[in-house]
Amino acid sequence: MDARGGNSSGDINLNSPNKGLLADAMTDVPVDNAARGAAPEGLTLAEEEELRAELAKVEEEIGTLRQVLAAKERHCGELKRKLGLTPLDGLKQNLSKSWHDVQVSNAYVKTSEKLGEWNDKVTQSDLYLSASSTLEDWNEKLTQSEAYKKTQETLSQAGQKTSAALSNVGSVISRKLGDMRNSATFKSFEDRVGTIKSRVVGSRENSTDGLHSPSGAGDKPPQDNAPF
Repeated sequence: MDARGGNSSGDINLNSPNKGLLADAMTDVPVDNAARGAAPEGLTLAEEEELRAELAKVEEEIGTLRQVLAAKERHCGELKRKLGLTPLDGLKQNLSKSWHDVQVSNAYVKTSEKLGEWNDKVTQSDLYLSASSTLEDWNEKLTQSEAYKKTQETLSQAGQKTSAALSNVGSVISRKLGDMRNSATFKSFEDRVGTIKSRVVGSRENSTDGLHSPSGAGDKPPQDNAPF
């Protein structure tokens, strides 16, 4: 049939008198339930609606708290910048606070108490006291032995001899230098050096005077008065 006669190949004729029934049928379809799907197992529709409302509220609160936290962090950064605090100072403060928290923690306190108890038990044990006494006896016997005393005396004498030898070497060197300066050869050498120095200085002075005082002229240089 054509478009005026009704349906053709399953098409809907908008001019058909049954178009109101189609609109009513589409209105009765539960759009929300169809799009959302069935409620989770064990929950009614009312409980699901309540949970969804609570979830939306919590998510909104989380977003608000994030914005407040970001604003607080910016304000904290500005205050630190004005006070001249660097990130290194903040790291030091965090480490100090962390160490303080560790020290006041129950685990640290219990561990310290246990270590103190173990130390007391070890130092008060018979084995520790016996070992300490044995070490003290060995030390006393070693320092009182003839070998120890002879070794100490030998080292002391060697140090004294070394100091005396170094002092004698210094004295000999000083005496040799003095004898050398007082010898005739050294004095003759000094005289020759002084003579050579005086000759060099005198020759320099003569050459300088010759340059500043040219022969056959006065204080003023000669002038050419010939006419052009």
